[in-house]
Amino acid sequence: MQSNNREITFATAINEAIHETMAANDNVICYGLGVTDPKAVFDTTKNLEQKFGSERVFDMPTSENAMTGIAVGASLNGLIPLMTHQRLDFFLLAMDQLINSASKWHYMFGSQQSVPITIRLILGRGWGQGPTHSQNLQAWFAHMPGLKVVMPTTPEDAKGLLTASILDPNPVVFLEHRWLHNVKGFVPEGFYSKPIGKAKKVKSGIDVTIVTMSYMTIEALHAVEYLEKMGISCDVIDLLTIRPIDWDSIFNSVKVTGRILALDTGFTTGSVAGEIIARVSMDCFDFLKCKPSRLAMPDMPEPTSPALTKGFYVRASDIVIAVIQMLGKDFSMVKNDLPEPIPHDIPGDWFKGPF
Repeated sequence: MQSNNREITFATAINEAIHETMAANDNVICYGLGVTDPKAVFDTTKNLEQKFGSERVFDMPTSENAMTGIAVGASLNGLIPLMTHQRLDFFLLAMDQLINSASKWHYMFGSQQSVPITIRLILGRGWGQGPTHSQNLQAWFAHMPGLKVVMPTTPEDAKGLLTASILDPNPVVFLEHRWLHNVKGFVPEGFYSKPIGKAKKVKSGIDVTIVTMSYMTIEALHAVEYLEKMGISCDVIDLLTIRPIDWDSIFNSVKVTGRILALDTGFTTGSVAGEIIARVSMDCFDFLKCKPSRLAMPDMPEPTSPALTKGFYVRASDIVIAVIQMLGKDFSMVKNDLPEPIPHDIPGDWFKGPF
């Protein structure tokens, strides 16, 4: 029987998932930039090489396209590769291997063979990293048939979904927001998995449906806590997977609340939030009490200067104001109560890394 009475970090949960899947299946290999580094990719790959040896756990040269091609070839010959990239931005060099090879293999060869690779990509921002190290490009991956795209929020979901991703017979892009790595939560001991494609309701309410993902779920919960003091209750749905999306959970909630606010860590145009608004407008139009709304990043590169990043990102205060406006209430009375947290380029004073 699993024990669920211990708290561990998101990073430790990731590490446990890798350890346990590699122990359960000798065909799983883990490699990528920094996997065997002393910092162990923010502790997520800690002690793997020591336990499973250098033939199954190893570093790679800085050649993203080549190492992804190796994963495709290895998977076609019976191995189950888990690849790690310390930044999503670096993986852009390997999009050809992922999009034109891995994602299409199962379809092009009549379902006779699949490519069971999992690609861990770390996204998010902090300390003025700017346009080329802060990008949240999940919508790019979610656009592509043949891929599954996973974005967990809690340590429990991270462990269960990474296990499911590694064991999935087709390619999975597993996205970790680096502000979540130090978040703690209750996680069962032992081997377990969670279904890919199933969202989770993290808060129940009747006034507004808030659909969110990854770190934005944390901001949403802060906002909902404030709104509850005003007598406003929200249904908060953490997507967990953005391809496939759990449309039933979203539609069922909107049919109760009649209002939807979609949150996204990516840019506004072409966002996952935009797809959610489109589908809800098409399939639940008769249930809507007001126009749908979304909050996402501005359509411009993320700035580096603190003078420009201040007010740039979606925070709990923005969510509160959006919900109040959807309900037709005056938000001027609360605006001064919701200053943007300082520092605004990291989640709080406690944040000491990773870089």
